[in-house]
Amino acid sequence: MSVGAHLREARPKQWAKNVLVFAAPGAAGVLNEWSALWQTLVAFVALCMAASGTYYWNDVLDVEADRAHPRKRLRPVASGAVSMLSARIVGTILLVGGVTLAFVPDWRSGVAVVVYVVLTVSYSARLKHEAVLDLMAVAAGFVIRAIAGAEASGVEMSTWFLLCASFGALFIVTGKRYAELRDAGDTVGVTRVALTEYSLGFLRIVLSVSLAATLVAYCTWAFATKEISGSTWPFYELSIIPMLGALLRYLLVLEQGQGAAPEDVFAADRMLQGMGVAWVIVFGLGVYVG
Repeated sequence: MSVGAHLREARPKQWAKNVLVFAAPGAAGVLNEWSALWQTLVAFVALCMAASGTYYWNDVLDVEADRAHPRKRLRPVASGAVSMLSARIVGTILLVGGVTLAFVPDWRSGVAVVVYVVLTVSYSARLKHEAVLDLMAVAAGFVIRAIAGAEASGVEMSTWFLLCASFGALFIVTGKRYAELRDAGDTVGVTRVALTEYSLGFLRIVLSVSLAATLVAYCTWAFATKEISGSTWPFYELSIIPMLGALLRYLLVLEQGQGAAPEDVFAADRMLQGMGVAWVIVFGLGVYVG
């Protein structure tokens, strides 16, 4: 058994998505309290384990399609570096371990991770083959991550926060499908069945709608948070600027022919990273200074 192959199959690069568990407690300003911090960290580790378990099972279920894909055929299960039996065993252990750990901070965070696992497995088995449902399922997975962090730390989420997270996730997922469809060429339908039902025009419309909805929801949340905090500093309102910049930058990256792997875009695009850092600083000043 190759430890390196199993590590690649676990896809640690994808764990970056799980930083969403810190969104609600970070916005609430409780991450400087040890009780909230350790609970959120446990939820993060639990989600990483559960997510890796679902990646194993996704690749087991999609092994034939992956072998026909120019890039995915190099995945450990598709290439044979990890056997099907080994993938099933390790994947199951990670799923069970992640779900069990998620119940440690709070039973509600455990339920959130259970829902995440059920949704992700359903996506791998069926939903990924259904147009529109595949977008909704992946976007819901991002929102559930944020919910798990909120429940683990005992933070109450506002309606506008949830709406912002929901439409923001839809924007990212639709961008990924847009890039995949544009790059698929003759392999469309082999690499991802649902792509045959999409058109670039339709996905552009969804991108526009989700981008606008994300921005409106974020602006409303920022102003509402300012009112609740009673701050006299304009940090929450100013955070709209780097947020808008990041959304527009990602849209430009999509139009430039990238975006099939959003995690690679975020890891390589310096301007996008700069916008993210600026947002963290400005919003953080609103939470901890304002």
